[in-house]
Amino acid sequence: MLLLPIAAAVGASTGWATGIVLAQRPARLLGAFEFTRIQLTACSAIVSALCAILGYWSAIPWHHWPAFVLSTIFGILAGNLAMIECLRRGGPRRTELMLSLKGPIVAVVAFFWFGETLDSWDVLGGLVVLSGLLLAVQFGGNEDSDCDRLNGQLWTVVLLGLVAVLCQGFGFLAVKPAMAEGMSPLAVSAVRLLGAAFIMSVIALWPARAFQPKTRLNASLLGQTILPGVIGYIVSTSLLLYAFKNFHAGLAAVLGSLSPVLVLPLLWLKEKQAPKPVATLGAFVVIGGTAIIALL
Repeated sequence: MLLLPIAAAVGASTGWATGIVLAQRPARLLGAFEFTRIQLTACSAIVSALCAILGYWSAIPWHHWPAFVLSTIFGILAGNLAMIECLRRGGPRRTELMLSLKGPIVAVVAFFWFGETLDSWDVLGGLVVLSGLLLAVQFGGNEDSDCDRLNGQLWTVVLLGLVAVLCQGFGFLAVKPAMAEGMSPLAVSAVRLLGAAFIMSVIALWPARAFQPKTRLNASLLGQTILPGVIGYIVSTSLLLYAFKNFHAGLAAVLGSLSPVLVLPLLWLKEKQAPKPVATLGAFVVIGGTAIIALL
């Protein structure tokens, strides 16, 4: 039944759109490394406990460990560090618009890696999504909004977004064979998060300035940091992994990349400022491209 994986992918988009808005303030205060380290440590503990309660640990196909390692290093560590830095510099709207590239990129990689075919409508939809992305990123800013303020150069934000998309897409595809053998998406999340949290904790022992928090941590800031992590790392990631397992990888990635559309009304509610018409137009162009891929 395709309705469930489609709903799961759209649900993942909704979660990421919510999480990215909630994450901007604590990410800017703590810095990309410390923000990511706290999220990974807390979320790995939560999801590991859930897997223990549900009995998922005994069913993990450990012979796929190379894929788990690659998915952890690239999909979580490199991908999420690049995404958080993109968020700090470019804000939620630009970050989500960059992440909408994940669908077309994953579709192409899945074609070469797993032989998942792409027809002409898929290619056309990917180009439409890309056009909407570039339109909104280049011309859709609202610099009067604190959330939408650009900190640095636009090309840096775009580069960070591309790195995040490539790494996260690869991370999801790497574990697809393990899930095809019946591994639970929640167990996949647990293995990836535990590995990433361990690596980040070891790196944090190095007393380099880049790895130190930019702001003193308190209970309120800790909660603001963990909440979007739970939404993104546990809820949204598990939903998208379920969609990857039960649906065409490229289409699942596209439907899991609707957050640029969903983040606009969320920012409107938060900032009390409507997005610029060009940003809205770009978002709807992305919707059009997604519809072409999903429906035709």
